[in-house]
Amino acid sequence: VTVSVLYWWKPSRATCRLRVPLLEHLKTRPSRTPAKLHHSTENNMAERKPNIKAADISEDMHTDAVEIATKAIEAHVMEKDIALQIKREFDKKHGPTWQVIVGRHFGADVIHESKHFMYFYLGQLAVLLWKAS
Repeated sequence: VTVSVLYWWKPSRATCRLRVPLLEHLKTRPSRTPAKLHHSTENNMAERKPNIKAADISEDMHTDAVEIATKAIEAHVMEKDIALQIKREFDKKHGPTWQVIVGRHFGADVIHESKHFMYFYLGQLAVLLWKAS
């Protein structure tokens, strides 16, 4: 197994530069990974209320979307894994072919089947869910 270590320069109080492994630096700063930003905590639960931006979907699919997305966010770190879990569960429960985008910053223009589209936020994380024909 090959391991590479990245270095960055960190100025010390004596104005000389110290060579510190990048991984050590990341331990001392707050993580900016999606996992640390949206894993559930007591304080975070209020932020998890769904904020529906646009919906053309039946009531039962609406409820499923929010429940499945909440579980996926709690179970996974990466947005791609969250999207994959939502897609797989929707394909299984409501038939193929569902498409999902999960993230904080994205733009999209999609064509969807009638009554098969939903765009909502859970906290700061957006979920765009639609069924392609």
